Amino acid sequence: MDDMQELLEDFLVESFELIEQIDHDLVELESNPDDLELLNRIFRVAHTVKGSSSFLNFDTLTKLTHHMEDVLNKARHGELKITADVMDVVLKSVDMMKGLLVSIRDNGNDSSSGIDISQICPQLTAISEGQSPTSATPAPAATPEPAAADIPPSAIPEDIDPNTLSEDQINAEIERLLKVRKAEDEARRAAKASGGGAASATAPAAAPDKPDAADKPAAAAKPTGDGANAPAKASANASDQTIRVEVGRLDYLMNLVGELVLSKNRLLTIYNDVEERYDGEQFLEELNQVVSSLSLVTTDVQLAVMKTRMQPVAKVFNKFPRVVRDIGRDLNKQIDLIISGEETELDKSIVEEIGDPLTHIIRNSCDHGIEDPATRKAAGKPEKGTIELKAYNEGNHIVIEIIDDGKGIDAEAIRIKAVERGLISENEADTMSNKEIYSIIFRPGFSMAAKVTNISGRGVGMDVVKTNVEKLHGVIDIDSEIGKGTTLKLKIPLTLAIIQSLLVGTQEEIYAIPLANVNETVRVSVDNIYTIEGKNVLRLRDEVLSLVRLSDLFGVKQVLESGDQTYVVVISVAETKLGIIVDNLIGQEEIVIKSLGSYLANIDGIAGGTIRGDGRVTLIVDVGVIMDMAKEVKVDIKSSMSAEAIQKAKESPADYKVLVVDDSKMDRTIISKALAPTGITLIEATNGLEALNIIKSSEHAFDAVLIDIEMPKMDGYTLAGEIRKYSKYRNLPLIAVTSRTSKSDRLRGVEVGMTEYITKPYSAEYLENVVRKNIKLP
Repeated sequence: MDDMQELLEDFLVESFELIEQIDHDLVELESNPDDLELLNRIFRVAHTVKGSSSFLNFDTLTKLTHHMEDVLNKARHGELKITADVMDVVLKSVDMMKGLLVSIRDNGNDSSSGIDISQICPQLTAISEGQSPTSATPAPAATPEPAAADIPPSAIPEDIDPNTLSEDQINAEIERLLKVRKAEDEARRAAKASGGGAASATAPAAAPDKPDAADKPAAAAKPTGDGANAPAKASANASDQTIRVEVGRLDYLMNLVGELVLSKNRLLTIYNDVEERYDGEQFLEELNQVVSSLSLVTTDVQLAVMKTRMQPVAKVFNKFPRVVRDIGRDLNKQIDLIISGEETELDKSIVEEIGDPLTHIIRNSCDHGIEDPATRKAAGKPEKGTIELKAYNEGNHIVIEIIDDGKGIDAEAIRIKAVERGLISENEADTMSNKEIYSIIFRPGFSMAAKVTNISGRGVGMDVVKTNVEKLHGVIDIDSEIGKGTTLKLKIPLTLAIIQSLLVGTQEEIYAIPLANVNETVRVSVDNIYTIEGKNVLRLRDEVLSLVRLSDLFGVKQVLESGDQTYVVVISVAETKLGIIVDNLIGQEEIVIKSLGSYLANIDGIAGGTIRGDGRVTLIVDVGVIMDMAKEVKVDIKSSMSAEAIQKAKESPADYKVLVVDDSKMDRTIISKALAPTGITLIEATNGLEALNIIKSSEHAFDAVLIDIEMPKMDGYTLAGEIRKYSKYRNLPLIAVTSRTSKSDRLRGVEVGMTEYITKPYSAEYLENVVRKNIKLP
């Protein structure tokens, strides 16, 4: 029983390895039907699976592959031409073959698979006989296999040289021997069932046909005292350099390596502590050598174990020629798939996860990207569209690009549809770049398909792509040009187990940010932080960067005072950047990602935990999620971090004074009525110059200034710039109230020192809330 189980396992492993490539080969054969080498390779797959399944008595699989073999044999002898209709039937039979193998793997037999081959076999027979597959009729009921006595004797004389036989004679003899083996197996099982005595009598007859145990790789490695067998053993070892290892063992080994890395980090921390305490001691040099050596060996072991888990992405890529071919047939499109970099390797767990996202993207490229032949021809393009699928390494990541030469993505059409569906406002649509517009297609339920088909249109797919890629700590980016095509780029880490991270501190807590998402760290003055429409921003060189405090994202209690300088960690996901304000930078460290368990799973913004060198647990930030969380944080960072003295307590709302600067009497009246419920004191100025003189007089201690932009004598931008020249007004809230809504106007407002930017028209409640927030009115 153990021998048969071993044979079955070998059969399944070999069969799945063989059919892994067959889809790709068949699609290539359809394009190159005269490629004899390719035909022979495909024929050998069907022939090998048929022979092995017949030996193991899997009748359904044997019958199916036998009919497949007939078709492929006719094709490789030039008696049959491979057409699209023929390939449809062959591919369908390959799908059935896969299903039968899965049934054998799961149930131990192919009879309970539920797969009916009674329709496909007559179609394959019709094809091999030169008829149309549609003209085939269901096969009659199967006749029993001939008994051993009915099997004809070999037609080949015993003394003939096998090398002189034709291929057909060899195949016929193989068929005869397989039937002999099958008859003997059935007789042995029948004898065993009837009493067991006769079973032992039939066993010797079958024994010579069994593979010699000495041929097994394991047996070849066993030492014996027979010196004559030494050359044969050396040859066996040389030819078999691989062994099969259960994935569970590799996972366990990877976990042990993770613990080893944690222990190494702990040892390095202890060594640094000892070095500080015993500076100058002689034993430190020896200890340093030991620690350094252990660190190097640990790194080497880590890399070696990671390599054992690596698999080429060809395992995933090989199924896409079939996907593209089938979709092209369904949509009446001509599509050519070009694959490169399939030898690039990834961790096994990631290879298993990227299949679905890539399938969705490839299907979208075929459906939405590539045009039909008539449209392409009218546009001056080749009638056959092209999709490129390529993979390459970039640092500790693998980059997968899907490039099509289709119609591209119409950013304006997405913008209009997103506004119609209420996904974004018109103001947001006007200010969003094309890159930001493209990201809308990843939102749940969004689809640009004109109608629902079995391929697309239901609004599911691309949101699943984004979710799965982010689950792998990867990023996805889109670049497109109308009429030229679209490029989707996936950037995924090589492994999910051990990563480099940046440790940061916020208040009394420490967090780990994956280093792959960190662009840079900067130290800035609190005075350089501004608030625009409730959002905190920082002008960093030539771009305006959104800001959020890490402590605000995770609700960390503010127990430590902030100074007038702060650290900003600039993180990114694809083209989107965000500045994270932290209290201190601890350093870079290699960390092992640990699950938080079922009780703490699914915490927003947290990807997992790790154990640091000092033995404490540190949470790992999920960069993709905190990008979305940051949009909901409404905290005035500058006000809360200001190091200036606390202002004199005000006893009533009337003690708060706000200067209203607007040349329009009506606008000043509207502002006054809007702020009347607050009870604050309003002072009015009709232009910028008048307002500046009022402020410079120091007659009033203003808590905020409301400034119109378009005014005579001095506009709002100039006024704001003049006010900021005085150090005592550096933190005075300057609130722009204007009808200028363009992105450049807002940017200029940030540059001159505006704290808030309110665009007309606005509601009275909104203006009141903004003023209350900025003057800190209870």
